[in-house]
Amino acid sequence: MSNDNADDDKGEEITPNEKEFTSYCEQNYDTDAITENLNSMAILDKMSVCASCGKEGNSDDMNTCNKCNMVKYCNAACKKKHRTKHKKKCDRRVAELHDKKLFEQPPKEEDCPICMIQLPVLNSGSTYMACCGKVICNGCVCAFRSRVTKRKDDVCPFCRSPPPKSNENMIKRFEKRADLNDAQAIQSLGVYYSHGMYGLQQDYTKALELWHRAAELGNADAYYRIGFMYDFGRGGVERDEKKAKHYYEQSAVRGNAAARCNLGEIEEEAGNTDRAYIDGVATKDDYEIALRTYRAYLDEIRSEQRDEAAASREEYRYYESAF
Repeated sequence: MSNDNADDDKGEEITPNEKEFTSYCEQNYDTDAITENLNSMAILDKMSVCASCGKEGNSDDMNTCNKCNMVKYCNAACKKKHRTKHKKKCDRRVAELHDKKLFEQPPKEEDCPICMIQLPVLNSGSTYMACCGKVICNGCVCAFRSRVTKRKDDVCPFCRSPPPKSNENMIKRFEKRADLNDAQAIQSLGVYYSHGMYGLQQDYTKALELWHRAAELGNADAYYRIGFMYDFGRGGVERDEKKAKHYYEQSAVRGNAAARCNLGEIEEEAGNTDRAYIDGVATKDDYEIALRTYRAYLDEIRSEQRDEAAASREEYRYYESAF
């Protein structure tokens, strides 16, 4: 009798891969245990050791060094006790963080509210409108004015306000913007007071007061002007190199190129040519990177309207630049 079905009693063979898969699927995982382990790992990640006494604690509840943010303490007493040992490393780390902030690329300018292309860094490439507080690229201003056919149409390209009829009217516009905490308007009023412009009595004290107010609102130009006053002993203040450097640095990290240039001169006078980046210290590669970065920036902000405005060199009598 044939035994063709003899293998049927043995059942189907399971390949090694199938056995592995079956074994894997049949495992009964304890999900609660896994969750508990994950939570324990998260807790361990938050654990820190006091740099003074070595006591462990939750990182969120510990007292962190507010200068360098490198070490933690279980309480203020340990922090005070460890201060002398930590001071040297702390000061070094603070200096490193300061230099990192000082030498990094400055923040980009905002976009023009009309053409939506990044505003030029150079002050000559844009115009501040005291009527609405907008900074508009001169390409858009030029394009708008080229379409104006009547004097009465010579209005703000953004809000369509007419130009100021007098110096007094213009100053009132700036004062109105200043009341709204417009940092650029406040900074500009400081310039007008410092030079006695547009009918204002020259007043350096008032100018410094306005620049400090604008600086508190983050205006880079205001920081620069305060630094300039202390650098050269202008405006009724005594020359103070330390204060001048401080305000230049605050201006530089906010993107003011003139402030960075003056800081370079200060470092040169101190003999720190590696920081000043002058007198041939910059390498060929550094120079090439700078040129490429500058070209990329020009391509980013370029437009046909801006090229026409730069070529025409128009004077915008009715729109006072805030720079």
